[in-house]
Formats: sequence, C-alpha cells, structure tokens
Amino acid sequence: MTVTAPATGLEGKRVLVTGGTRGIGAAIAKHFTAAGSAVVVAARTEGEHTHGTFVAADLATEDGTARLAADALELLGGIDVIVNNAGGQRRVPDGVLAMTDEDWTEDLAINLLAAVRLDRRLLPRMVAQRSGVVIHIGSGAARVPQPAAIAYASAKAALATYSKGLANSMGPHGIRVVAVNPGVIETADTYRRFARMAEQDGVDVPEIRRRIAERFEIPLGRFGAAEEMAELVTFLASPRAGYLTGTQFAVDGGLMPTV
Repeated sequence: MTVTAPATGLEGKRVLVTGGTRGIGAAIAKHFTAAGSAVVVAARTEGEHTHGTFVAADLATEDGTARLAADALELLGGIDVIVNNAGGQRRVPDGVLAMTDEDWTEDLAINLLAAVRLDRRLLPRMVAQRSGVVIHIGSGAARVPQPAAIAYASAKAALATYSKGLANSMGPHGIRVVAVNPGVIETADTYRRFARMAEQDGVDVPEIRRRIAERFEIPLGRFGAAEEMAELVTFLASPRAGYLTGTQFAVDGGLMPTV
C-alpha cells in the first residue's frame, strides 16, 4: 500500500518505534517517515524492511531498554513520540496449568516491562519539554484470552491498566498516553502461516482466510491490515488528536462482542 498523504503536524517529530522492522511496527515506522518524522526503529534483528534508523535491542531485558533509550536520544536529539509496539507470545497448547515460570516471565518481560522500562527512561525528557505522546500497542486478547496464550493476554491486560495510570500521571505535564488494541491483523508473517496451513489442508490461502474469519466471527468479515493500524497510530500521535489521552482504541473489525 502506497502512503500518499502525510499526517498533518508530524513533520520533524522525533519518533521511536519498538518492534519496528516487521508487520505492524514496520507499517507504523513507514507512515511516520512518510509524514516527515525522524524515526528510530528498534528490534532484535533488522528484518526485511526498515523505515528510519535501525537500532538493535533486546527489549525483554532491562539492559536492552536502557541502551535503546540512550541510543534513541543520541540519534534523535530528544523524543516526541514513543510507540511501544514490541511484543510476542509463547503459546502453550496444554493451557494455563502447563505454563512455566519461564513462559510467564518471558511474556511479561516483552509485553509489559519493555514498555514500562522504556517509558521510565524517556519520559523525563518529555516532562522537561512539557509535550509528548506515548502509544502502547496492546491486544484484543486482553479482553478475550485464548487458553494457549493466557500469559500473553494477562501481560496485555496489565499494559492497558498501566497505560491508563500513566496517562493520568502525565497529563498535567502536557503528555498524552493512549493504547491501541489490534484484533486479527494480517502481516507478512501471518500470510506465511496461512500459506503453510493452506498447503497442509490442500486449499488456497483465501479459503484459509475465510475459515479463520468465520471462526473468529469478525463482523466485517475480513482481517485488518497493518497499514490500517498505522493510520490510526499516526493520527493519535498528531496534534489533531490533542484532546485524546487515557483511552483505548480497538482495531478489530468489530470482533469484540461487548461494549
């Protein structure tokens, strides 16, 4: 998808996107770059597509977040927008009672503590300049946990609570904090999984898409695109969303069945 219209008010903004070399994170970095922002992207590996300056970082560790914060400030000269997108999950087919301390610790580290630690390192700069935006990428799983990924869902639920509390604390300093919760978003990695499933079942990828969309009962009848996530994130980071803080936005095609 070609990005043709810059997001108003993001020109020259200094942006850090974690998990920014693949999938949703890469799309977000691409949109900020197209809008004229200075972007640093961070991940364990550079991946196939990088929009902005890449910094290698293991955000599941305290040392990794500390080094990333220092590198980002040095490269950007300050910080205006943090997009905490890095995440991952351990799937344990046998369910919650089979999950080990290691399963829980790893999911909590990358899905919750990575954001907490990075915010703690970078927010003092925003407080000093009395402006900034923090965007946490959560998950619809926080409200609809799957049996094989309860540690992941729990970490994302905690991220939502943390995001709201941080917004309340940072509002008086002119800093906005919002959360975006994707549903089923198709990325290159998702497509590869669909292709493997299609090969195993002897059908094509569109049929696999149809089956999964039907199983999830998505009202719009399709999966989301990473670019649709990116459009919302760049809007939320822009001055046009200047009165939005402490809120959560679902990008799920109507998947969530409750208010």
